[in-house]
Amino acid sequence: MKENTAKTSDLSAHEHPDKMEALEARFSEFEKEFESLKKAVPQDKVSIIVFSGELDKALAALVIATGAAAMDMEVVMFFTFWGTPILRDRGKKAGGKDMMGKMFEKMLPKGTGGVKLSRMNMGGMGTAMMKSLMKKKNVPSLDEMIEMAGELGVKIVICEMSMDLMGFKREEMIEYPHLSYAGVATFLDEAADSRIQLFI
Repeated sequence: MKENTAKTSDLSAHEHPDKMEALEARFSEFEKEFESLKKAVPQDKVSIIVFSGELDKALAALVIATGAAAMDMEVVMFFTFWGTPILRDRGKKAGGKDMMGKMFEKMLPKGTGGVKLSRMNMGGMGTAMMKSLMKKKNVPSLDEMIEMAGELGVKIVICEMSMDLMGFKREEMIEYPHLSYAGVATFLDEAADSRIQLFI
């Protein structure tokens, strides 16, 4: 009886190859749909656009970034436009700049030292007071926050278009363990599956 059943099953499979192919194709479709659903689900990830080059805003972005990284979240920071000069290294120089590049180099801050408060700067007096207060209250400086971000694995992406517009070059940027250069498409790809997206 068992032998007859096995023969019938074999015959059935041989008699209906089209059905088997259809089932395999449908299963393959299910696998693809499942993979695409997995990609659509937000991950434990934070994507931050750092547009501002002001002390308080840059500090807030780094506090959020390091806090999220400390909670084992993946963090990507995209520095663009006025946020880009923060990442220039004060000890480095880059030659071969055109007139506009040289103008931007002089007008914009070089690194964290030249950043100002977005409010109550008062000709630099307010910024100096804030930095003094931060030191007194044991609040890490921007340099220390960037170093901490590197230790925690925070990724920093510098906008290539902003660098090109302002005449900045890669050789004048800070040394950072997780630094890369890319366009907006790369950041959008990173942000697409992020649970938290911020513009600062």
